[in-house]
Amino acid sequence: MNEIQLKYGCNPNQKPSRIFMEDGSDLPVEVLNGRPGYINFLDAFNGWQLVKELKEATGLPAATSFKHVSPAGAAVGLPLTETLAKIYWVDDLGELSPLACAYARARGADRMSSFGDFIALSDVCDVDTARLIKREVSDGVIAPGYTEEALNLLKQKKNGNYNVIKIDPTYKPAEIERKQVYGITFEQGRNELDINKDLFANIVTKNKNIPDEALVDMKIAMITLKYTQSNSVCYVKGGQAIGIGAGQQSRIHCTRLAGQKADNWYLRQCPKVLNLEFLDTLGRADRDNTIDVYIGDEYEDVLREGEWQKRFKVKPEVFTREEKKAWLAGNTDVTVGSDAFFPFSDNIERAYKSGVKYIAEPGGSVRDDLVIECCDKYDMVMAFTGIRLFHH
Repeated sequence: MNEIQLKYGCNPNQKPSRIFMEDGSDLPVEVLNGRPGYINFLDAFNGWQLVKELKEATGLPAATSFKHVSPAGAAVGLPLTETLAKIYWVDDLGELSPLACAYARARGADRMSSFGDFIALSDVCDVDTARLIKREVSDGVIAPGYTEEALNLLKQKKNGNYNVIKIDPTYKPAEIERKQVYGITFEQGRNELDINKDLFANIVTKNKNIPDEALVDMKIAMITLKYTQSNSVCYVKGGQAIGIGAGQQSRIHCTRLAGQKADNWYLRQCPKVLNLEFLDTLGRADRDNTIDVYIGDEYEDVLREGEWQKRFKVKPEVFTREEKKAWLAGNTDVTVGSDAFFPFSDNIERAYKSGVKYIAEPGGSVRDDLVIECCDKYDMVMAFTGIRLFHH
């Protein structure tokens, strides 16, 4: 099969729509269930590239949660702590496989953004991962294969209409890629940059110590950015993205957006949040929404009279700004990556507030000296990769 007809394009009025191989060869994918759409396939193919490269770079199973052609989360399959399992709503599933841990991390980093995601998995989908996916609100999944039990579980989602795509892991695209905009064809060489430890060898700060764990996080940050709509900044800790700022016109806005998401990820681990007494009837998505409001500046929306009773058994105390600041001070050794240079030191100042210790960015700004000076002020480690990673 060298083409698949789609229901419509990005929007229902954009017809006809299809994916196909221009050279007449067979597509490297097979739809095992459902009817994926145009945006589903964009997310699937971008997500697959990301997890394939993460697996190659780290040797660990990888997963990503995509929304609107950018990752909401990406992670490798490291074991979950008891706290992470609880904030990701998987503490009732027992011990999970490495691949399931990767998806729990990818989905859990920013659950608000991951709602209705398209999933990419680096390895054959096992039953643990399928069990996790089955109970989340998601549009579909792409993987190199599925166990029989996993596939049967996934086929039960969305009244049998859940999108399940199998991709040939040996497929290698042409070196030249093309797309059309306004009837005009654009052509460029594919971004085949190999992101490995050598990319981080040029350390420009006084502190030059990058532990192995931070080196893995740097790889995750830069591979994630490679498939994130630019401008983009990615915060990573413990083998997973914890905050991604995508598609912003200003780099400081990327850094702030990603930093706020990283802060929210850490705030959710505070005992004051972990011990919220939700109504038994409140689902996971509603709990996620409630937590997001509770830890933010609009907390009164869920605490005022007549509203808290809809969500909680007992009215929670206000999570004060001072309490949040004190808790966030415990988030340390975070890595941040940027798809282009930081033009001003304000990005470093903002990153520091979210516990950043390690930074990877291309370098090349006329103010590099000021950016390095700011890193040295906080004893940060910064590597200049010399490579920009714009993605559109």
